[in-house]
Amino acid sequence: MKQQVRELLAELERRGADHDAREADHARKMLNLEPETAQLLSILVRSSRARRVLEIGTSNGYSTIWLASAAAETGGQLISIERSADKQAMARENLARAGLAGQVALILGEATAVVRDLAGPFDFVFFDADRLSAPEQLKLLAGKLAPQVVIAADNALSHAQEIAGYLKAVSALEGFEHLVIPVGKGLSLAHRGAKWAARANSG
Repeated sequence: MKQQVRELLAELERRGADHDAREADHARKMLNLEPETAQLLSILVRSSRARRVLEIGTSNGYSTIWLASAAAETGGQLISIERSADKQAMARENLARAGLAGQVALILGEATAVVRDLAGPFDFVFFDADRLSAPEQLKLLAGKLAPQVVIAADNALSHAQEIAGYLKAVSALEGFEHLVIPVGKGLSLAHRGAKWAARANSG
């Protein structure tokens, strides 16, 4: 990752934390990922050579920059969905500052409606928005996933009750291994690999 991008991410970390500490309205908070969670996602995108990456929940673009930077290394592209026009505008500006605007398609709208119309396949999906509607989005995406795919979701430990439906749904997906990693606020990771892909192709 370029030094310019690292410096921007550090700036966004500080600004996001300061903003959220002052902001009483939950919907207006940035709610950025913890740096270690964002870095882990970046490593996973690069190590899996993911080329079609989907992010649900752009916010101000902090996690989007991490994912887009990783996708740039794999020759991939990122689609990121956000329902707040104000936050999407911030993300667009921050991506431009990072030199990654061309790496990302930003889509404004409610994630469930947007996901319904998206064309797959995706080989990396990251959920970081409304946890209660995530199971429906996962259901809509199930047929749009590449044979080898990673699905991640934040807040698996910090919001255990809200995310319980999603964790149940992702754990039930055929051919996937699933675990929760105690990094940041808890990262749910599900992976479907080459063995399932080979079996599916032979069938």
